[in-house]
Amino acid sequence: MKTVLTFATALLAAAPALAHEGGHMHPHGMESGLSLLPMAALIGVAALVAWNRR
Repeated sequence: MKTVLTFATALLAAAPALAHEGGHMHPHGMESGLSLLPMAALIGVAALVAWNRR
């Protein structure tokens, strides 16, 4: 199991090197803003769950 975990970690670390040279669907320079959107959604869902447990 440790070997599989090590292999998976190495594969994920090498993923940018495996990227293709084709066109990209993400706008460059918006990475920080795009990463905030899923975090805000997660916080919203957690707030709704907490609110409904009262």
